[in-house]
Amino acid sequence: MTVPRLLTIAGSDSGGGAGIQADLKAFAAAGGYGMSAIVALTAQSTVGVSAVHEVPPEFVVKQLAAVFSDIGVDAAKTGMLFSRRVIAAVAGFLAAHRVPLVVDPVMVAASGAKLLEDDAVEALVTQLFPLATVVTPNLLEARALCDDSSQATRRDLAERLVALGAPAAIVTGGHGDPVDHLFDGTEHVEIAVERLDVPATHGAGCTHSATLAALLGRGFSLTDAARGAAAAATEAVRHGLDELGAGDGPVDILNLKGRL
Repeated sequence: MTVPRLLTIAGSDSGGGAGIQADLKAFAAAGGYGMSAIVALTAQSTVGVSAVHEVPPEFVVKQLAAVFSDIGVDAAKTGMLFSRRVIAAVAGFLAAHRVPLVVDPVMVAASGAKLLEDDAVEALVTQLFPLATVVTPNLLEARALCDDSSQATRRDLAERLVALGAPAAIVTGGHGDPVDHLFDGTEHVEIAVERLDVPATHGAGCTHSATLAALLGRGFSLTDAARGAAAAATEAVRHGLDELGAGDGPVDILNLKGRL
């Protein structure tokens, strides 16, 4: 295959800005063929998440089996997984079907809505982190995962995430200093990102992790894929559709306004 086959395992955003909708757009922009296994439906807009409906774990597995058995998968990413039972189902399947995997530990929406139940955090760390190629929390998520209240640096947090079982970690620069910090278990790499004053960042994290998965599926090294993902997420924010919705607008990885 010359076109990388890319899978997102995540929730659906009815507003189209984040979740699988953002992932599929990022896959396409990175030159891949996108597929999805939906684990939850959200009633979501630019203002917030008003409801979450979980997909039964056994049906999530059926989606995964259908994609892997027919089309095949060159790389995958997880996003919102919501519950420990869904995490267990996804981890059980992926343990038997190993592919390059980006785990984006989506815990809270930008609006503040919880997207991961409290009792699911341990399952995420113990069951899914060891299967990942890399985990990609933002600064706030990294602190929550590491149970950190000491304002640790991204460098320290990345090391702690690897100590928790992740082979590599990128603490992204969506909050605090504009830098993504990658630690692969041996080397530290800082990737500067541009801070943009654009009120359209909804879906930036999803776009980053999906692009990262796409580039890994295309055979990029982790460092090169991380640099490419940072650049793509920055451009998606730069072209963000701030005129859409009453809240923080969606990013635009396809630069739709530039095509008009």
